[in-house]
Amino acid sequence: MIRASDVIEKIEAFAPKSVAEAGDPTGLQIGDPNQPVKKVMTTLDVRPETVAEAIDQQVDFIWAHHEPLFFPAKNLDLSNPQNKMYADLIKHNILVYSSHTNLDAAVGGLNDWLCQAFDIQNSKPLVVSEENPAAGLGRIGQLPEAITLRDYALQVKKRCGVDQVRLIANEPSTMIQTVAVLGGDGGKFWRQAQAAGADLFITADLYYHVGHDVLAADFAVLDPDHHMEALAKEPMAEKVREWFGSSLSVRASEVNTDPYRYL
Repeated sequence: MIRASDVIEKIEAFAPKSVAEAGDPTGLQIGDPNQPVKKVMTTLDVRPETVAEAIDQQVDFIWAHHEPLFFPAKNLDLSNPQNKMYADLIKHNILVYSSHTNLDAAVGGLNDWLCQAFDIQNSKPLVVSEENPAAGLGRIGQLPEAITLRDYALQVKKRCGVDQVRLIANEPSTMIQTVAVLGGDGGKFWRQAQAAGADLFITADLYYHVGHDVLAADFAVLDPDHHMEALAKEPMAEKVREWFGSSLSVRASEVNTDPYRYL
């Protein structure tokens, strides 16, 4: 019998909580680590629609990237959809475990998966972890061959499956080959990416005025949306299969949790 604690042990060996950013509430969110586990679902976000999916598929362990309890609940009023979601998880004995910035920093983790998706090769950490020099936030590496910013941005757009991407660059026709990537909200690291020799930095949630600073520094940033991290759902599921084989049933969530719609 496989228990939730067995799955958690494997996750934490792969993405140690010690490499998470300070103050990040990564780890067990909801549930009893001693409960038996038969079916795991991986997801970027834990939202009411993903919980409904988990209930429908009889999932008993959700491995998520983003924490559903990033901000504490102030009450247990179940007319609040977020609180009802917590109650549904408990009612159906679904454990939720989140690996957030530790999965970002992990060797072979989320940012390495983004490198694979975006054809970034021979990568190394952009912001090296003090806990493990081989780990850290972001990656920087090389594309197989030089390409224009515009053409590469369109490649990333296609691989992320989004309607549009935001490119901040003075000359979209500029040829590039060294690319840094940091999944999620990594705008504050654009100067590190430029100093490390990147021609382009891929990240999300860049502020308007920071965009002006990027242009003034003659650098380039590509924002394909924070939801680009959904590319990690299937590699996360594959990790569970690698650890437990056919002993556990595993699926990646099929729900799109991107809150943005481009009209």
